[in-house]
Amino acid sequence: MNMQEDQRLSDEEKQQLLSVLKTRFESHMHRHERLDWKDVEARLDSHPGKLWSLGEMERTGGEPDAAGEADGLIVYYDFSEESPKGRRKVCYDDEALQARKKNKPEHSAVGMAEEMGVELLDEAHYRQLQTIETVDRKTSSWIRTPADIRGQGGALFGDYRYGAMFIYHNGADSYYSARGFRAVLHV
Repeated sequence: MNMQEDQRLSDEEKQQLLSVLKTRFESHMHRHERLDWKDVEARLDSHPGKLWSLGEMERTGGEPDAAGEADGLIVYYDFSEESPKGRRKVCYDDEALQARKKNKPEHSAVGMAEEMGVELLDEAHYRQLQTIETVDRKTSSWIRTPADIRGQGGALFGDYRYGAMFIYHNGADSYYSARGFRAVLHV
């Protein structure tokens, strides 16, 4: 999925990002109890395009951290308490963005994710994230929507209210100041 394989961080940017990621990793071991930072760092070093994507997740306020391993890959999620600030006020996808005639948002969640080289969380990822840490108590986040729902003009989003996680629907062309998207990146 990484559309930005040719993107690279400078040596200084790389070291700064790795320092932030290491500190976050070591401060939140409950997110990835079976992972060792040295293994994670070695994997990141061998995939500079993925490291660039993690930098984009960080730059836009996602506070990415490893959430464990799946299929031999390290899984990174956005762990910011609320939907990342740099990714809010977006409709679901570019089709919805083009269809909107008035008060268009500047971007779409799917389009922005593609530019960052990441994917939107799907419902299973969002549920897993909520079991690791409760997020989106005041905001909501678009999630990858099945084609049959999207084909009817809808899109899904999740949040956490009243002590429970919810998955809702909305028109794909809607956007709100408190709705963004969370990303997943496999390294």
